[in-house]
Amino acid sequence: TRLAQEAPHRWHAGEDELLSEYHEVSADLDSNGSVLMSITRRGFLLLGLVALAPAFIFGAPTATELAVSVGGLLLATLALESASASVQTLIAAAVSFEQIRGLLDSAGRTEQQGIMATLPRQVKGADHGKPLVEMRGLGFRYSPHHKPVITGCDLQIRRGDRLLLEGASGSGKSTLAAILAGLRTPTDGLLLLDGMDRPTLGAFRWQQRVTFAPQFHENHVFAGTFLLNVLIGREWPAWAEDIQEARDICEELGLGPLIRRMPGGVNQMVGESGWQLSHGERSRLYIARTLMQGTDLMLLDESFAALDPETLSLALRCVLRRADSVLVIAHP
Repeated sequence: TRLAQEAPHRWHAGEDELLSEYHEVSADLDSNGSVLMSITRRGFLLLGLVALAPAFIFGAPTATELAVSVGGLLLATLALESASASVQTLIAAAVSFEQIRGLLDSAGRTEQQGIMATLPRQVKGADHGKPLVEMRGLGFRYSPHHKPVITGCDLQIRRGDRLLLEGASGSGKSTLAAILAGLRTPTDGLLLLDGMDRPTLGAFRWQQRVTFAPQFHENHVFAGTFLLNVLIGREWPAWAEDIQEARDICEELGLGPLIRRMPGGVNQMVGESGWQLSHGERSRLYIARTLMQGTDLMLLDESFAALDPETLSLALRCVLRRADSVLVIAHP
């Protein structure tokens, strides 16, 4: 995610500090552990010799008694070292278990025990016809020294609406979609989602309600499995229901033959180091990823541009069937 979204100079931000802190903590742990083991081993041996001292001072032990006493002391010292090492191993195992506890819990969860998905699933058809998004006199400019890209825009999107936004290149269509998605802040006017503006609702909650598939050059196929790319934004490890829904959406988008052609199916590695997807296959992957969010409003920016008429018809039917409200951006 950092490679895809951050500027290059931010790719490794904080890693040196984390590595330095890890090195210091590890050095302290090793040093303290060595001192503790040394004191324990040598202290026990010294204590044993002190305990045997009266026998040498006040009596004359035989060679056999001497050998048994010293041998027993050495064996006890070795046993203490083994016990100490075992305790250290148990502590390390406990720490490792705590680190992977979340993964084990996720792998063994049931529907009743599971955690609610981060993104709420919306009930399709709920409150259709009610206002969802309202723009009043909205304007946007990239800087105070540039001409405004959008001026005086008034728009209302109701639940259940299917809208097509057409316009020439550079007319501000993608900028408007970015504002609707909460990726840009309007410089003028008012933008409301369910009667609340973005500062009131919060960026995270806003983006839970509106999902955006940007233009092809601004979207990404991540190095991972095909399924992971579709389910980005959903809970992971994935629920069986989410996996089945992802399969169904891919079939409806005409990606079934691709999945059956790949040796690993939905678990096939894709991206730069895996199976190479065509322009149209990537576009439909992005549509499937966006549909899986189950949000109130779905924004598709030139998502159908690379599709032939037959595939476009399949993809459009899938979107209209599954999206609650949708805004499609296209060239005239």
